[in-house]
Amino acid sequence: MSESPVPLVCILGPTAAGKTRLAAHVAALANGDVISADSRQVYRHMDVGTGKDLSDYVVDGHTVRTHLIDIVDPGYEYNVYEFKRDCVTAIREIHSRGRLPMLCGGTGLYLSAILQDYQLLSAPPDPVRRAALESEPTGRLIDELRSHGPLHNTSDVQDRERLIRAIEIAETDPASRAPSVALDSRVFGLRWERNELRERITRRLAERLEQGLLDEVRALLDRGLTHDQLIFYGLEYRYVTEHLRGDLTYEQMFDALNAAIHQFAKRQDTWFRRMQRQGIDIRWLDGREPAEVNAKSVVSWTPV
Repeated sequence: MSESPVPLVCILGPTAAGKTRLAAHVAALANGDVISADSRQVYRHMDVGTGKDLSDYVVDGHTVRTHLIDIVDPGYEYNVYEFKRDCVTAIREIHSRGRLPMLCGGTGLYLSAILQDYQLLSAPPDPVRRAALESEPTGRLIDELRSHGPLHNTSDVQDRERLIRAIEIAETDPASRAPSVALDSRVFGLRWERNELRERITRRLAERLEQGLLDEVRALLDRGLTHDQLIFYGLEYRYVTEHLRGDLTYEQMFDALNAAIHQFAKRQDTWFRRMQRQGIDIRWLDGREPAEVNAKSVVSWTPV
């Protein structure tokens, strides 16, 4: 017998849209727990730059329970496979307690992994096998990949590195696939006029710098993280590190980082539009409305 779909509410939107505050208010109204779908909020000691905004989870004096925040240390490269595994576990656990699972974030890949049920395998590189494959001519590698079944992505055969990686994945035991869960999802997005969102992004960047973003990056460097590692953790950590190294003045850092975050918000919107084209129904809410008002709209459209 197949399992009954688990109800799930998802709150998505670009950076600085107000997702956390809205999700917390919905959770307070609908007896929910919030699961962060943010690729950086999983890291401890990275609070200001990742915009955890933990105070937003306090509604009417009560703290909404959260999941997948502060679960790994900086230096570790958390990935989408691990996110799907951990998120499905959280969804099942929340539902088992009679509460509403809520997904909140702006990392499009993480959101799609759950809402569109990406089939993900844990396939760590095998140095011995990779060395053997690298010694083979490209034609033989293509034949090897074809032996595992039809090609789902023809671009894999156009680049040797991708071709070898595709063979590694094809040879992985299917039992290592990230788990899935049947969902009855309701997806809501926060939308702002472009100029208003730009103003919010710039204002929030200034606030984060006032809240100690530079000190947070200094502390990470003191922990032994390298510049290359900090680049992995996103724009704020990259540009602030360049400033601390003397490569950028404070003003240059602010302007470059501000422009980069604006571009990132555009890429997020592009991803959300693609999700819609692929069949994800997103109900868009006016970001200018108070979180309390939008939360009531979400709950009215959600069977809880």
